[in-house]
Amino acid sequence: MTQTTPFLTAVRRRARPSRSLPFLVVGLLLAFLLVFFVLPVIWLLLAPSKTAGEVVRDNPLSFGSFHQIGTAWRHLFAFQDGAMTRWLLNSAIYSGGSLVLTLAVSVPAGYALALTKFRGRKTLLVITLVTMIMPQATLVLPIFLELNRFHLIGTIWSVILPFSFYPFGVYLVYIYFGSSLPRDLLSAARIDGCTEWQLFARIALPLAKPVVGLVAFFSFVGNWNNFFLPYLVLPNSEQFPVQVGLNQLLTSTPSFNPVAGAGLNVTIPELALAIIVAILPVLVLFVFSQRTLVSGMLAGSSKE
Repeated sequence: MTQTTPFLTAVRRRARPSRSLPFLVVGLLLAFLLVFFVLPVIWLLLAPSKTAGEVVRDNPLSFGSFHQIGTAWRHLFAFQDGAMTRWLLNSAIYSGGSLVLTLAVSVPAGYALALTKFRGRKTLLVITLVTMIMPQATLVLPIFLELNRFHLIGTIWSVILPFSFYPFGVYLVYIYFGSSLPRDLLSAARIDGCTEWQLFARIALPLAKPVVGLVAFFSFVGNWNNFFLPYLVLPNSEQFPVQVGLNQLLTSTPSFNPVAGAGLNVTIPELALAIIVAILPVLVLFVFSQRTLVSGMLAGSSKE
């Protein structure tokens, strides 16, 4: 029987990889994420509870008072005779209206690309993929010129129609129908006398609820947070969505714009509260649609 000497034991211990190094790397990474991502969010949530002076003087992560939150709320929604309420309503109209058109176009288009054969199908699919990976900023100028040609600048359609153009949604639906829809089920339905429209409406569409929900969520969130296009095509503040309205609110804050009027009651707490209010609908939508999002992301991950 071979005995292990103290010298060999020490050598083996040194040869073993240190387990503390991965934990150290993970700890540093978590600390980095905490400093650069979590702390700003905490500051944003606490800023409306303090006055503008307290935001600058006091501890950044301290809580002020609920009374100050109510004061900031009143000042925010009194800005320009309730402009914040109009901006939120405009965002809901633009995002909701474009969402209806997006689903009405993306779902049938993805189904057709996945399950039907027609001339130019591959070319159309390539165009969809190329358009999907293009930066949105590159399409703003041609879209603006096209809207101007049809005299739609400054109207509700100048926002809803471009928002409805969503090639990523077409591609998601194409992947789902191309990989997860049972072909035997469609063949049996055709033998029973179903038309192509009945196949889509009664069989394919009910099975595609998860991916439809996924497309709806991504489309709504992208449209709600879109700033550049509405900023260019909407000249009137009454028509602004909330993201463009936040820019106007920012320029009315004396802390960021020295020439802004001092009597507008718009300071850093009101601006922080406006940001929270602007992201709250998306946050609520995400909380109540997590199950649909997870099932939609897994849709198409396995083949029959």
